[in-house]
Amino acid sequence: MRRTFTIAMLALFVLTMTWAGSGICQDKPISLKLGHAVAVEHPYHLGAVKFAELVAQRTKNKVKIDVYPSTQLGNERDMVEGLQLGTIDLVVTSTGPLGGFVPKMFVVDLPFLFRDREHAYKVLDGPNGKDLLDAFSGKGIKGLAFWENGFRQITNNVRPIEKPEDLKGIKIRTMENKVHLASFKAFGASPAPMAWSEVYTALQQKTIDAQENPIAIIYHQKIAEVQKYLTLTGHFYSPTPLLISLKAFNGLPKDFQKIFEETAIECATYERNLLRDSEAKQIAELKAKGMQVTTPNKKLFQEAAASVYKEFEAQFGKETIDKIIATR
Repeated sequence: MRRTFTIAMLALFVLTMTWAGSGICQDKPISLKLGHAVAVEHPYHLGAVKFAELVAQRTKNKVKIDVYPSTQLGNERDMVEGLQLGTIDLVVTSTGPLGGFVPKMFVVDLPFLFRDREHAYKVLDGPNGKDLLDAFSGKGIKGLAFWENGFRQITNNVRPIEKPEDLKGIKIRTMENKVHLASFKAFGASPAPMAWSEVYTALQQKTIDAQENPIAIIYHQKIAEVQKYLTLTGHFYSPTPLLISLKAFNGLPKDFQKIFEETAIECATYERNLLRDSEAKQIAELKAKGMQVTTPNKKLFQEAAASVYKEFEAQFGKETIDKIIATR
């Protein structure tokens, strides 16, 4: 009888440990860190906070996500490397550093690739976008969804930009992105890669003349304090992947993994809408702050960008590029 009782208790112990290991029996919440590079007012942050709230709600508070804005966890490259190492759990990032991990990510950075936001959404939320997100799995990272940074615009302190020739001699900060570098060389500017955390001071000290970013970044990062001219070129569309460390993702119970995947897609719509709905108002406020806003001859910029497509056609594949352009 004693032996039977001992065996029964041992079996119960093993079963309990199995439940605990699978996350079914879990008293202490899973604690995760999510980092990004911009201010707390930006839709990146608001989307990340919404994501954290919904995940907590849908897991019955068994997953807690703390959001760290403004490069608190490092610059974007550092944070993506943190995903690989498992020292950071989630990141909302621009595409800037991602080509160093998944080279074909740079295809979405080709100048004037997307006609408008709807075109970008159809590509990124469809098979092409899934293929790009899936490519991260070989790097210890899982791509959850494409959020949005927006169409990028140019600011500078030298002159209004009406045509590519107006960029001649202007030193412009770009992301660490070879497509962006090639594009600005084709436009006639002098591109200078620089970490985002250094840009405001560099503009203030006139180490650089210009920078380029979507309106929300220009607005929330107070670029109007150090730049006079804003040119609505819309030269690149900048998607923003929400990425999770595979170490963190694989440590979640299967039902929680599904919650993360579905909530990331839901929050993509939320974050994109925040950007769209605020853009016109932000441009008006930038004007009120003293920025001179111009709309250039985009056709001339598109013509200058033709050489960039030729340069990267072999790497990305003409068929892939044509398929993206033809998406309706």
